[in-house]
Amino acid sequence: MSALKNVIEDVVMDPETKIGVKPYIHLGYAEKEAERADDSFNTFEEILRIAVERKVDFILLGGDLFHDHRPSQTCLFRCMSLIRQYCMGDRPVSVEFLSDQSVNFQHCKNPVVNYEDPNLNISIPIFSINGNHDDCSAMEVSAMDVLASTGLVNYFAKWDDFQKVDVSPLLIQKGKTRLAIFGLSYMKDERLSRLFRNGKVQLFRPKEDKESWFNLMVLHQNRADHGVYTYIPEEALDDFLDLVMWGHEHECRISPEWNPSQSFYVTQPGSSVATSLSKGETAEKHVGLLQVHKKEFKLEAIKLQTVEQYVAAHVEKLIEQSRSQLTGHKLQPKEPLIRIRVEYKEEWQIFNNSIFGQQFINRVANFKDIILLRLEYSTEKKKKFDDGLDMGVMEFILRQEDMQSSEGTSVEKVVEKYFENTEEERQLKVHSVKGLGAAVQKLLDYGDERALDNLVDHQIKKLKGHLFKNVTESLNTVVDEIERFRVERMNKAEEEAKEDREFLDRDAEKRGTGISQMETTDIKNDDFSSDDDDKQGGVVGPEVLVELGERGLLQRRPQTHLGIQEEALHLGGPEVEAAEGLELLPGLPLQ
Repeated sequence: MSALKNVIEDVVMDPETKIGVKPYIHLGYAEKEAERADDSFNTFEEILRIAVERKVDFILLGGDLFHDHRPSQTCLFRCMSLIRQYCMGDRPVSVEFLSDQSVNFQHCKNPVVNYEDPNLNISIPIFSINGNHDDCSAMEVSAMDVLASTGLVNYFAKWDDFQKVDVSPLLIQKGKTRLAIFGLSYMKDERLSRLFRNGKVQLFRPKEDKESWFNLMVLHQNRADHGVYTYIPEEALDDFLDLVMWGHEHECRISPEWNPSQSFYVTQPGSSVATSLSKGETAEKHVGLLQVHKKEFKLEAIKLQTVEQYVAAHVEKLIEQSRSQLTGHKLQPKEPLIRIRVEYKEEWQIFNNSIFGQQFINRVANFKDIILLRLEYSTEKKKKFDDGLDMGVMEFILRQEDMQSSEGTSVEKVVEKYFENTEEERQLKVHSVKGLGAAVQKLLDYGDERALDNLVDHQIKKLKGHLFKNVTESLNTVVDEIERFRVERMNKAEEEAKEDREFLDRDAEKRGTGISQMETTDIKNDDFSSDDDDKQGGVVGPEVLVELGERGLLQRRPQTHLGIQEEALHLGGPEVEAAEGLELLPGLPLQ
């Protein structure tokens, strides 16, 4: 994270100096799901145990220690408990910290490296940058700040300047080997790309004996090309670097890859937990032991034993293929994650995913959502949505809401979840998410078509007023001031939401609609929404019937049930094409 890469790269300096390097852990991922709640913590503990067994000198984290910006108290408690258990003790720390600590940790309350703090007994120091999942830019105090204040983690490379980035390395020495660690915490790719193009990113090298230092850089950005200025090309980095540890990307490519134009190696350890059912997550997860002696290094890959196995392929092959990923470790889940994407052209081709998954209970971890149904868009529709709505995110949210329908679903909630999950380039820059959700809710509840337009105009006027007061210079200043405005608004989201709702009420009254937010709440809570309606007059909910035909295809036909016209799904009948690259599941009969 968009995750901490699973690398314990032990940097061995001189006669065996070891540094545990671990990009993407994603602690707390799926912690509300009973089957997967412990997965990220089990793997984190395995990585810490490896660090102890291999006697690493310190651990370097590459961002996304946590999966959420605001991890739960349980997640934070378990994280701190594990670090305390494995990283505190009487074993002496054998590396010398040479750089100016007041510069490296200037944002910390106590700007001192933790193993030199007389009040702490640290055996394995942890140094960490932040990723996009534990990014602190939208809040005053982040989870990483909390860990730093306890002394459990040395948090460095925290940015608060949008105009330039000056990277002062951590300078560490053991014996004759000297290591300079350059940290680049997550920053929006568009902004960081602009800073690189304008020469506003500077890496400061040690003044003495520059060529004697092993230069290691850890960063958390897009490596894959997602479009112009939406990733950081390797060529943007300085060519004096020896090794780059690339965070953010989840695919495990831990073997060092040589960049001939820049003359450095790149290692991409990948995430320690599968946070999505994508092809990049199918590769085996590893940590690495990185051994460094003066200017030479060696990277040993170590397969993680507690990672949940995941295969993205045809259902009939999934379980068999996943067995090869079982390590025999007692903490590794036995049930694999399975995902098949199926495109459909017509609504009548849709089938019930939950019923399909019933046959895989106790055999597949995500049996409720093995199949991801996607509408096959025409070329015209694809073009329309390419720069608009993220349909994949919307389908995911609506599917989750459908699973939790007993709790009730509001448009405001769906809008908020959409912007929590969609890509960075689709995020709102000017308008508030909560205000947008409230306006859309009014449109659906009352047909108030002016609410959304007027709220948009209102928020644009607010931004213009802010810019007139604060901007007097270049276009770059305008862009950065808009970002500050967005961050300030996020820090007081509830206050902004209240102001937007009050505006909508005033606007509705002014136009004579008589619609207010209070009335919306009252109507939602009146007797019309009672569950008792379903029990009156012999009315019951629709029943879905599923049958198997010779071709295993989908057909829909109307059926009358207790006097109510219902739709029932059947397998068999008119031909349905499989999505590209998929078969129609032969050999897997539905029981």
